[in-house]
Amino acid sequence: MLGFTDEQREKLNKLKEIISELGSLAVGFSGGVDSTLLVAVAHEVLGDRVIAVTGVDASVPEREVNEAKAFCEARGIRHILCTVDPLKEEGYRNNSPDRCYFCKHGPGLKAAAELSVKSPLREAGLYKTDIRLISKEMGLPTWSKPAYACLASRFVYGEEITEKKLHMIDHAEQFLIERGFLEERVRIHGDIARIEVPPADIPRLASDEIREAVHEEFKKLGFLFVTLDLKGYRTGSMNATLKI
Repeated sequence: MLGFTDEQREKLNKLKEIISELGSLAVGFSGGVDSTLLVAVAHEVLGDRVIAVTGVDASVPEREVNEAKAFCEARGIRHILCTVDPLKEEGYRNNSPDRCYFCKHGPGLKAAAELSVKSPLREAGLYKTDIRLISKEMGLPTWSKPAYACLASRFVYGEEITEKKLHMIDHAEQFLIERGFLEERVRIHGDIARIEVPPADIPRLASDEIREAVHEEFKKLGFLFVTLDLKGYRTGSMNATLKI
């Protein structure tokens, strides 16, 4: 592992120690960069005493679930798919700014602490740069995977989250990904789709052939209007709707 710094090697060893001390582990496995490294290292340390648990609901793209399944099958990691329905929670469904408290992101760290959920990566002092480099050195396919947030993050705060709209977003984003837009977001504003891609990708998306194909497909999915955000892709753009 020639790409490691001494500090990163020390952090990885610390992670292994933390996992070993736990004795057994159930990893909340989304298939993203962080959880993939954690489940891979945990399986290396604990073997069959680790299981990966993937939550399945309408806010999780089908491709993410399929990638998580494929990873575990390829490595012989025990994998449980747990079907959940966060839409039953009024606080989540109504999409308030603290929506994530009812799930697992951002403010969800507070909920995780209340439930005594362990965070081995954080305890080992591993940051995103460390995680990506170690993942690359370990040959994990997710080392360069773009950051991902659940589909509920595509809604304007206060707009009701529904299963139908989540599926619309999922299929819309998959359509863009299949055309090479790997870093993208489809934000939903009522019956309007607002597409975000990196500024460098805007000319290609706006070209006649792709623009018309996207518009036609999005209309079939149920969007009345389809727009392109000229600012380009950025995380947390819906926070601009919050009153400071």
